[in-house]
Amino acid sequence: MKSAELKKIFQSFRDYRILVIGDVMIDSYMWGKVDRISPEAPIPIIASTKYENRLGGAANVALNIKSLDARPLLFSVIGDDDPGKKFLQRLETRDIDPSGIIIGPERKTTVKTRIISNNQQLLRVDEEDDRILSDDLQKKLVGNVIRQINNQSVNAIIFEDYDKGVISPYVIEEVTKSASSAGIPVLADPKKRNFNNYRNLELFKPNFRELVEGLKLDLKKGDMEGLFDAARTIHSGRNIKLVMVSLSELGVFISDGNKYYTVPAEVRDIADVSGAGDTLISTSSLFLAAGFSPRDVAGIANLAGGLVCEKVGVVPVDKDNLLEELLIRNINGYTW
Repeated sequence: MKSAELKKIFQSFRDYRILVIGDVMIDSYMWGKVDRISPEAPIPIIASTKYENRLGGAANVALNIKSLDARPLLFSVIGDDDPGKKFLQRLETRDIDPSGIIIGPERKTTVKTRIISNNQQLLRVDEEDDRILSDDLQKKLVGNVIRQINNQSVNAIIFEDYDKGVISPYVIEEVTKSASSAGIPVLADPKKRNFNNYRNLELFKPNFRELVEGLKLDLKKGDMEGLFDAARTIHSGRNIKLVMVSLSELGVFISDGNKYYTVPAEVRDIADVSGAGDTLISTSSLFLAAGFSPRDVAGIANLAGGLVCEKVGVVPVDKDNLLEELLIRNINGYTW
């Protein structure tokens, strides 16, 4: 692909609308310095120097899409609480439309607090409510999504599932049915609870652990033929076109049911893998919608995931950085 054509595709993303459904959260950070051990127990004492709240979960997927110049349409449920108010403030700060966010008085906004010193996580504290949404909230969420599908052009839909209760079999079935009728490709980043409920997808993207647990397999991570066999059971039984599996240090696997490709992991100075999966699915949605081949989608998504792992904490991919890396590879005739 010529460099000018690649730049044009990146520019075209500003006209794309990607609908994101799933569990949103606040990724909270406490940064500090450790220079002594507590006299009360054999644990480090951290002298706090900075606090920061970032958008997490499905909201980080939306943020990645926005960082690539496309328009995210985010749908989720949060609590009527202080973290929920902070979450909405963060959406406003990042210029992400909050109209798809439902406030459920009985819900609790998820907060993941990471305590970090010297660019290393020392501890994570989770505050959450992972119960499935009430029937009324599920119907309201689905109704909002279907109205969006009917009223605006949508290039792709992503289910970003963190097992916090927003996504359910009912939500999956109703949304995919409407998307199919409208000819909109659907992608899913699954977790354990709903792993076997996804059907009729363009792309299904578990990580290796989620795949083996979801299918109850005894499979070694480096066994690519075994992984291909597992992928084919998903293709044939669930009407799923592409299966992408993130393999951490082994890179990314992608299958269309007839053949598979593997993309080696990026050799980088890894600081933090948090949020890499969000970057993979968001990048994949745009490049699939742009008509890229499965192999190129996997390669570009893997590159984007590697770039965010160089940063501490959950951060979105930088569009200019990704384009620059792709242009360099393009000039050098690089193939995945």
